[in-house]
Amino acid sequence: MGSLKLEPAQTHLDLLADPVAKALAVWPEDAPIDADQVLVAPIDPGLADTAAFCEAYDVGLDVSANCVIVAGKRGETVKYAACIILATTRADVNGVVRKRLDVRKCSFAPMDEAVRLTGMEYGGITPIGLPTDWPILVDARVAAAPHVIIGSGVRHSKIAIAGPALGALPGAEVIDGLAKLVE
Repeated sequence: MGSLKLEPAQTHLDLLADPVAKALAVWPEDAPIDADQVLVAPIDPGLADTAAFCEAYDVGLDVSANCVIVAGKRGETVKYAACIILATTRADVNGVVRKRLDVRKCSFAPMDEAVRLTGMEYGGITPIGLPTDWPILVDARVAAAPHVIIGSGVRHSKIAIAGPALGALPGAEVIDGLAKLVE
């Protein structure tokens, strides 16, 4: 995992957003990994954005996962979801995601809205600890990865977790073709 200094997240709650720490405290017993296998490492918050982070900490884009919050509308109803994709891909928001949410229009949620609704910092949003009524759409490439690096809810750290564990989060659905490779 590059040059990250990883330690069990449960012993470093200061490196996690409150919703993430709370989710780890009630980690599902049937998850493919135990909560103590969710690792966290401090990083420079100025390097939290994917490209800068990967370069600074020698982490490959192919093991760096992004959590993208989307908002879909049908009439007056707004549905939110998280899409978990590798940094080498782009979420198919107007195709797969829109159809999965059964909405007419779908786009990335505005930053201030995503921050307010998740209780997490922009650039650090993670699927762990999201509102329980939100679907978590996990690209099959992420779920198949032995380990990925993802946000921790704050910009000053990152989480390392087994890909299958993200696919097993409450509300998660693993989807083939959720994302397309960036060319």
